[in-house]
Amino acid sequence: MSGGTPRVEDGSSGQGQDLVQNKITDTRRAFRKLKRGQRIFIGSACGEPQYLVRALEEHLPQLADLEILHILSLGKHSYLEESYHDKCRLKSFFVAAASRKAVAEGRADYTPVNLADVPQLFRSGVLPIDVALIQVSEPDRHGFCSLGISVDTVKAAAESARYVIAQINSQMPRTLGDSFIHVSALDALIPWDEPLLEMPSPPIDEVAQAIGAQVAKLIEDGSTLRVGVGSVPSAVLHALESKKDLGVHTDMLTDPYLDLVEKGVITNARKTLHPGKIVASFCLGTRRLYDFVNNNPMVALHPVEYTNHYLVISQNAKMVTLNSALEVDLTGQVCSDSVGHQIYSGVGGSVDFLRGARNSKGGKTIVVLPSTTADGHSRIVPELTEGGGVVTTRGGVQYVVTEYGIAQLQGRSLRERALALIGIAHPDFREELTRHAYRTKLLRRELFAIRSAKAVYPEELEVSQVFDDETRVFFRPAKPTDERIIREFFYSLPKDESYIRFLSTMKVYPQVDVHRLINIDYEKEMTLVGLVGDMDVERVVAVGRYVVDEETFIAEVDFAVHPDYGRKGIASFMIQYLSEIAKKSGVQQFRAYISAGNERVFGVFQKLGYFMESSFTDGLYEIRVHFGRTADACLTERSE
Repeated sequence: MSGGTPRVEDGSSGQGQDLVQNKITDTRRAFRKLKRGQRIFIGSACGEPQYLVRALEEHLPQLADLEILHILSLGKHSYLEESYHDKCRLKSFFVAAASRKAVAEGRADYTPVNLADVPQLFRSGVLPIDVALIQVSEPDRHGFCSLGISVDTVKAAAESARYVIAQINSQMPRTLGDSFIHVSALDALIPWDEPLLEMPSPPIDEVAQAIGAQVAKLIEDGSTLRVGVGSVPSAVLHALESKKDLGVHTDMLTDPYLDLVEKGVITNARKTLHPGKIVASFCLGTRRLYDFVNNNPMVALHPVEYTNHYLVISQNAKMVTLNSALEVDLTGQVCSDSVGHQIYSGVGGSVDFLRGARNSKGGKTIVVLPSTTADGHSRIVPELTEGGGVVTTRGGVQYVVTEYGIAQLQGRSLRERALALIGIAHPDFREELTRHAYRTKLLRRELFAIRSAKAVYPEELEVSQVFDDETRVFFRPAKPTDERIIREFFYSLPKDESYIRFLSTMKVYPQVDVHRLINIDYEKEMTLVGLVGDMDVERVVAVGRYVVDEETFIAEVDFAVHPDYGRKGIASFMIQYLSEIAKKSGVQQFRAYISAGNERVFGVFQKLGYFMESSFTDGLYEIRVHFGRTADACLTERSE
């Protein structure tokens, strides 16, 4: 730590140097301007002017009734202690660990507000600022200081305040973009060098890794990202190492982004706004991040009213925003700022970026959360905890992701949402959630069984296959949420052509009992669907199913492929894949029924390579495929 005269960049003299010299002072003289009852703004997060805050705390005994405005406090401050209650009161726009206890006990205030709206509160006079305490880099030869790692609301506060005290710290990076303030706009300059506050990334556990892998499925090459801070957001970034030409437009920039920059994943080359540049508003990280952004033309820091304006955000094609949540109820309401009545964090930029991404061409909004809390309670809940705040409404949610999968909610009914969210809840809580859905009429008992809710979706069975060098089909086990698209598949089949009719399920087409296809346990029965198209607009082109007789370990198998996708090998692949899954479950034999006139289907089963026998009765073929004997072995036996 040190004080003294700040070095002017390039060592040049001139008007900039003269202004600096004229405004250099110390905290004793600068803080004489403070009066009782004033509103004082303190610079944000890791850019907090720690030396000035300590000086403020030293002057508090002579003051009273101060209101302290802060976006996010990371340091440990005595002004939050009970003994200072008549001296000052914190009004925070976001609650972190440092202020959480004070807010919970009523000794500090939380103001829920979208981050993009905060600067206008200062400029409009709704929250006029008497004194702003900020931290800046050393001035350049023109007299401009950089706000460094915290531009966010600091620029608006400094431009609006009646009196600005700036700590000049040589360790503050000189960031580029709209991040500069001239010394003529500063009333007192106090040189003091000290390490900046740091916020290391938290460790990534297995649950966070699993969520990251799920989110990676949703992010396309060339997307522009906004990812928050925490274990899960960090895991998401780590999961994107195989992507190409990602871009960044965010409010907060963290260390995990740097790994993707160094690996050549984040290039910003395909951004439609500020191509080639990482755009951010503030940094939450370590010295590694601060050194990266220092005088780096790849990085542009802007005030939060720009980075978080939804019309600005939406100019980024394929804008993807990731928001963490504390709870999500079965209708899709998202609570992310409180645990019941206790405020945990804040609204922050979540709604700003949600609006921006929703208006972006190809944009996506993703809510992430572990399926359970640290003490083992479900985060997918029947109803939000009493007092919990709805930060994201039912109408604003597109995807919700836990370690158990992805629930696509956009355009889905309340019933479909409940099905999707139960499917990604922790298995231990799915029965409870299902029973609640029964009671509230979100689900009908006869259409969705508890056994299906408790079944864990076998994600490892998902596979993509290309046919005819151009037709890509994604095969996966069916989910309860597939009811509509499977029904549409069956209705799309021509009535005048011959198909295997899922004889074990439907007796008279098109009276399709789709619910038996989707209410499965994935062990004694399996339904595979073949899909084409993106996740939001995917459609079924093939369905395959088997049901196991638990006494004989014989599985009855049926399948259908849409005629538009016939003769491409899709049926053969699907039956082959179903046989592999069945054998791992102990199935010894496939049995299928084929109507007369559809004999070409025999070839699908013959390609399995196992011994096959058939019989014909009353216009129906019965085919039996024995997994314990290969066709070649049977031929050898016969030749001998």
